Amino acid sequence: MTPTLLALLVVTGAALLLGTGWAAGRWHARRGERAAGMDLGTPVERATFHTLHTASLAAPPLRAGLTEDAARKAARRLRSLLGTEALCLTDRESVLAWDGPGADHHQRRAMARVAVMLASGRSQSVRTECQRPDCPLKWAVVAPLTGEDGVLGALVAYGSRESAVLVRAATEVARWVSVQLELSELDRSRTRLMEAEIKALRAQISPHFIFNSLAAIASFVRTDPERARELLLEFADFTRYSFRRHGDFTTLADELRSVQQYLALAGARFGDRLKVTLQVAPEVLPVALPFLCLQPLVENAVKHGLEDSTEECRITITARDAGAEAVITVEDNGVGMDPALLRRILAGEHGGSSGIGLPNVDERIRQVYGDAYGPVMETGVGAGMKVTLRIPKYRAGVHSSPPGQQTPRL
Repeated sequence: MTPTLLALLVVTGAALLLGTGWAAGRWHARRGERAAGMDLGTPVERATFHTLHTASLAAPPLRAGLTEDAARKAARRLRSLLGTEALCLTDRESVLAWDGPGADHHQRRAMARVAVMLASGRSQSVRTECQRPDCPLKWAVVAPLTGEDGVLGALVAYGSRESAVLVRAATEVARWVSVQLELSELDRSRTRLMEAEIKALRAQISPHFIFNSLAAIASFVRTDPERARELLLEFADFTRYSFRRHGDFTTLADELRSVQQYLALAGARFGDRLKVTLQVAPEVLPVALPFLCLQPLVENAVKHGLEDSTEECRITITARDAGAEAVITVEDNGVGMDPALLRRILAGEHGGSSGIGLPNVDERIRQVYGDAYGPVMETGVGAGMKVTLRIPKYRAGVHSSPPGQQTPRL
């Protein structure tokens, strides 16, 4: 190979390599441009996404209420949202959390400015009068945090200069925080309401039932001591479960176990007149549902099938898997009732002999899952009653705590 030919080959190879590298680099550059345009969007879109993302991170702590822990977790996010040099959250008495510099000398003065704002209830922009030349906190915007009971505290945003934009932004963020605090109060009110409703259900476990159960147990003490012992254990477990103090929700397995204990005690009293059929799909046993929502339905079936009749009472309880839901039915062949009367009972317009059980279950199911999941009740005079519950297998915020340790004896 001549030197001239060798030189030509070297030059040609270098040109090809350079061209290939340029093409590959250009391809990657265009791909990066497309990815940047697709993933990050315009500057306005990126800023909007950042704002929404930061707000979503600040919201969960605030849903716990205006506490030190919630304020500490939310302050950094809120400061990032406003882009201020420092920010603090207070209640009416003290600073709950501070994020940013200047806490050593500004925190003591913050509550004096909050006190002025509390008197007026309006946002204020004030000069900090800080004499330290190296401190960037020259102006403060004090915005009220409000709730059902009025002004709960303040959001104080610190900047290096007076700014109408900061005043407006801090006021709007304070309003957003106030909405989160109102939602937290709504959550607590809902929890208190559910607790009150459960207490009302517990009160419905009447001394009459307790007396009859103990009397039935006593009747077996001499004739069948082993049966008396088993019933006494059932009674103890039933009352322990019914009066437990933890959790608004339980598992279907634990609820059915309590129902079986109730039926065992009722069977000791009514004997062969009570016939019970249980048909439960094992896969729905772990489903979480509101505490004490089946026992009132079964109690209603026993009352209208046995206490209000002299005939044999047949109660059928089924729980089947229906995809994303568990479908539970409680059916009896008792005396039933007029549908118009049932509607009045559910509306709270008729105390009647059904007590508060049916309206209580109806209201709590609707509160947790929505009106679309309200119990379906089919009845007529002399036609018995069938109650159907559809329970979603998964729903945010609905979980048993703590998990039950017993499973029903099917």
